[in-house]
Amino acid sequence: MQLIGMLDSPYVRRTAISLECLGLPFAHQPVSVFSTFDQFRGINPVVKAPTLVCDDGEVLMDSSLILQYAEARCAGRKSLWPQDAAELQHDLRAVGLALAACEKSVQIVYERNLRPQAFQYAPWLARVTGQLRAAYAGLEQEVGKRRAVFVGPLHQAAITTAVAWQFTQSMLAEIVAATAHPALADLSARLEKTPEFLKYPPTGPGVVAPAN
Repeated sequence: MQLIGMLDSPYVRRTAISLECLGLPFAHQPVSVFSTFDQFRGINPVVKAPTLVCDDGEVLMDSSLILQYAEARCAGRKSLWPQDAAELQHDLRAVGLALAACEKSVQIVYERNLRPQAFQYAPWLARVTGQLRAAYAGLEQEVGKRRAVFVGPLHQAAITTAVAWQFTQSMLAEIVAATAHPALADLSARLEKTPEFLKYPPTGPGVVAPAN
């Protein structure tokens, strides 16, 4: 399998780390949807990161769908999701909040960096900023009240939460203060030191890798 996309994308990074945790062999190709658009289009005409080229050549996209496929390949051997329905419900909520935080962060970054300032719509930015802060407020509560779960072996809720937090802190730290989210800051600091996270640092034109 080949994973296509830059690791400065939280969606690409969560996919790479998750595939590593599941023990699925893959090759990573750091192709950009911006600077190497034509090259990416040659692999996937939709130019969506992450893209996964399966062993038979079929192309999948969207991090959650790619990881659903990965989980199916590991069925009966390993999973990053709990089997208990109640625990699964909690993890799904955390992942949903983290993905919402990723989405709102990306929207703000794109609005700031790609749209001329004269055409940026302040009411929409304020709305998205409120959604971003609400997502992290919810995540802070989830990690705080379920701290023991997030301290254990790597699982999807922890991976996606930590990746989302690192991305937002790298790009929008002035909007989401780390001091107001101690549980998230602690989770990120711990996970960024794990072998899986260190193997796939958030390097690329968009995000600066964390200092050692």
